[in-house]
Amino acid sequence: MSWRDLNRFEKDDRGETFYRTCLDYGQYLWRMRLPARAILCLDRAWGADLCGDEVVLSQWPLPYEALVHILTHAPEDVFIGNPRAHFQHYADRLGEPRKEQRKWRSWACWLLTCKARPDFPDDPKHIVEKPSKETVAEKLEGHGHPEEARLWMDILESI
Repeated sequence: MSWRDLNRFEKDDRGETFYRTCLDYGQYLWRMRLPARAILCLDRAWGADLCGDEVVLSQWPLPYEALVHILTHAPEDVFIGNPRAHFQHYADRLGEPRKEQRKWRSWACWLLTCKARPDFPDDPKHIVEKPSKETVAEKLEGHGHPEEARLWMDILESI
């Protein structure tokens, strides 16, 4: 697989097939020992235009658990970047489409990263108000898929 597998999708064609392709490409990159790039594919998956009742989500839920797996199993000798700073920046700089949904998913990922890998620091030069887990859960409840907040909270509490 390559970046071309994702770039073939038009901006208005980011549904189930796009979501599954993001997950497949992320898995491919993970197996190629490229965890930082695999996380970027998960970002793309969270941005797919899904309502929450699609069949693909029953088979492949939103990849919060996959993120934690990458964070906790990335080999020490490969580049992973700083996912904590990445999600902090991402949450604060998103635009449309589905800005609020994507923003709160990014904060959810930031909190997962904080808990799974407390060794990653925030970006001290990027001053932004960081939300509590209660705020993230509330916002995911309002802007995410049905049961997304519960999925995320269960994973956060399992770390």
